[in-house]
Amino acid sequence: VESNATIREIRLMFHRSYPQWYPARQSIRLDPKGKSLRDEEILQHLPVGTTATLYFKDLGPQIGWTTVFLIEYTGPLFIYFLFYFRMPFVYGLDERFTSSPHPVVNLACICHSFHYIKRLIETIFVHRFSHGTMPLRNIVKNCLYYWGFAAWLAYYINHPLYTPPSYGKKQINIAVIMFLLCEAGNFSIHVALSDLRRDGSRTRKIPYPTKNPFTWLFFFVSCPNYTYEVGTWISFTIMTQCVPVGLFTLLCFIQMTIWAKDKHYTYLREFKDYPSLRMSIIPFLL
Repeated sequence: VESNATIREIRLMFHRSYPQWYPARQSIRLDPKGKSLRDEEILQHLPVGTTATLYFKDLGPQIGWTTVFLIEYTGPLFIYFLFYFRMPFVYGLDERFTSSPHPVVNLACICHSFHYIKRLIETIFVHRFSHGTMPLRNIVKNCLYYWGFAAWLAYYINHPLYTPPSYGKKQINIAVIMFLLCEAGNFSIHVALSDLRRDGSRTRKIPYPTKNPFTWLFFFVSCPNYTYEVGTWISFTIMTQCVPVGLFTLLCFIQMTIWAKDKHYTYLREFKDYPSLRMSIIPFLL
């Protein structure tokens, strides 16, 4: 192997020798328990001498992230409609195909559908993934999470005994405005992150605010897309005043905080000039 070979080139060479392990399935490391080396890393820039021992780990069957997101987000979109249209096998024959007397139920369906349609559009036209695949076994866990919660939320929001929010239209209108602002912000951040890799590079770069006011949250947090996502579900919780939605929002916040902290510390580790004012997900706090 030439000293200027990249890890990607080494993966391809390994694949030619062992066709059953395609590049996305390979983890190449300097240490058996160390982190996987990135495709763009060059052999001579690694902490090795004139000879190097690289360790291979089989990551198992992989599936593309685009496919993963399409599967994860299509499920909740259609599952919700089963409850919204009150199919006979959900609430019983007496309630089949009846509409809810509360306008907020219709509004909740529109907002929920809009959220996942937006995600599908982003997956196809906006997102650029630094890692092309994920382990196939994870798709079952992810689908159980998204699909299961979608069914749980929809069951209670569309239930014949559902009661509308305590403060009526005022509470609903505030929640809808908050929901739309957070959705616009989330989309704006995804576009800004995608623009960083417009040239096709997978090299990590520091994201900065653009002329779009929704991206100005980059002044204060490393992962404003997660901040807006949590805001979306908080507003949906206020709109529906439904306990299962609140529990889902709490779990979203916990998981996204973990992801945001991990990305934040990666930025700090890789960039010495990283903005010191930024937090992970909540400005000035977390």
